[in-house]
Amino acid sequence: MNTAGNHPARVLVMEADKGRAAELSSRLRYLKYEPVVANDADSIKQLAADNSIAVMLGDTTVGGELERAAKELMASRPELPVLVTDNDSSRSEFFGNCEPWHLDSPIRRSQLSYLLKRAERFEGCEKRQRLTGNSTTIRKVRELIERVAEFNTNVLVTGESGTGKELVARTVHDLSLRADKPFVPINCGAIPAELLESELFGHEKGAFTGAVSRRVGRFELAEGGTLFLDEIGDMTLDMQVKLLRVLQERTFERVGSNQSRNCNVRIVAATHRDLRAMVADGSFREDLFYRLNVFPIEMPPLCKRRSDLPQLLEELLLQQGGAHGTLRLSSAAFDALARYPWPGNIRELGNLVERLAIMHPEGEIDLDDLPQKYRDGQLPAADGSCSPPKNLPDDVNLKDYLQLVERELIEKALARCDGVVARAARELNMQRTTLLEKIGKYAIK
Repeated sequence: MNTAGNHPARVLVMEADKGRAAELSSRLRYLKYEPVVANDADSIKQLAADNSIAVMLGDTTVGGELERAAKELMASRPELPVLVTDNDSSRSEFFGNCEPWHLDSPIRRSQLSYLLKRAERFEGCEKRQRLTGNSTTIRKVRELIERVAEFNTNVLVTGESGTGKELVARTVHDLSLRADKPFVPINCGAIPAELLESELFGHEKGAFTGAVSRRVGRFELAEGGTLFLDEIGDMTLDMQVKLLRVLQERTFERVGSNQSRNCNVRIVAATHRDLRAMVADGSFREDLFYRLNVFPIEMPPLCKRRSDLPQLLEELLLQQGGAHGTLRLSSAAFDALARYPWPGNIRELGNLVERLAIMHPEGEIDLDDLPQKYRDGQLPAADGSCSPPKNLPDDVNLKDYLQLVERELIEKALARCDGVVARAARELNMQRTTLLEKIGKYAIK
């Protein structure tokens, strides 16, 4: 934030009511900020180009020219932190692509101070990663992130693969008081079990064959910041015990050392698996689950937030357009993508846009430019066939045969969906609980 010459950071106050504006200004002065009141459209337009403004504090009940000017300001500067003094969710469209930070009513001094300090850390960032969309589900996710960010609470992010769980973790970190410290991610499912302990805690020289030098682990690298444990559901039971001990005692030892080291890290974990079911079948420790699941955040699949698709496509097309030229979709192409179920979620959408940007760097992307499965607006046909054979034995038992076919369909759906029950249930057009019952019935692993 621009505090050169010991001048306080400036805060734009948008408020049509002069009495309310004076009250907000008084609160800001008490916290050593300089309020700049804008109670008409001309003053907002004049201040829009003033880069010394740190944050905009606004009451969304303003109307007329003032409201229109405020919308224009937020459209031109989407990176500008916006604090609002009401919680009227029906006015979410007012903010466009900005992500408002809601103040409690009545305003708490501690919360206002925290949010203004958070805004200072964003100063100078032309563009930051954000959760795109205004659907009810994604607004709820943003609200949960804002609620938990200022605390050191462990967070567990759940959701299907490709939904953006790491972006949630990064946003929690960026909005926290640890934002100026490291954010260190590690994919627990991508590292062999025998190497994960060394990756997390580090090792001493000679600790094992191949340990030719001392190595610092992720816990030490993340000191003071946030450690993101992705795919925590893939961690072995032995490793779960060691992680639990660190979370309980806040100390650890490098592999090959008996010297305890204190650690000050915030844990954000993520998984696409059903950890409650894993606790029930004994493949995930119950005590570790409760340590991690202090504040759960569930990322919805793309098929449950279809209203966000236009914004997501717009952002992805702009990103790819910067590298590969101007990109745009025809209405027919967009309609086809809107019908598609997106089993790979936002990751699949991003990969498709990148492919289209390479294949069609200029001009409009039409329906015929899309791969076949997107033109059809449906999933590709499953491999193999479960149609009955033309010649059945005379003594066939219909009940047994139908169960055999049902089991085969379930196994193939689970294989296509990487074992994610929720995705397989949608593909089979049945309730998740029903599918779990059938998995148990047929002892499918």
